[in-house]
Amino acid sequence: QVQLVESGGGLVQPGGSLRLSCVASGIIFSPTNMGWYRQAPGKQRELVAVSSYGGIKSYLDSVKGRFTVTRDDTKDTVYLQMNSLKPEDTAVYYCYLQYRGDDYWGQGAQVTVSS
Repeated sequence: QVQLVESGGGLVQPGGSLRLSCVASGIIFSPTNMGWYRQAPGKQRELVAVSSYGGIKSYLDSVKGRFTVTRDDTKDTVYLQMNSLKPEDTAVYYCYLQYRGDDYWGQGAQVTVSS
């Protein structure tokens, strides 16, 4: 059974930084894709960043240059380093993993950017 456990959310002031971590368990092979989605109140869930097994990374336009997704396949972990945070980045962030044709999600981590 694949499970994802996230950590690292919280409250930060505009311009600050946070790092989210997500550890996967129950997997044997390296996931095809690992990354992060987010959902703000009243909005649809959107893809923030994803890293493929081959090292290709994609980002939401509004976070390019501020967020960095990395994965450590030796630890079955994916990270999201978020810098220069803005109030509009406030959302619940969900870890995402694509593994053997199926999609898996973490429980969500609240990120609030406010002064």
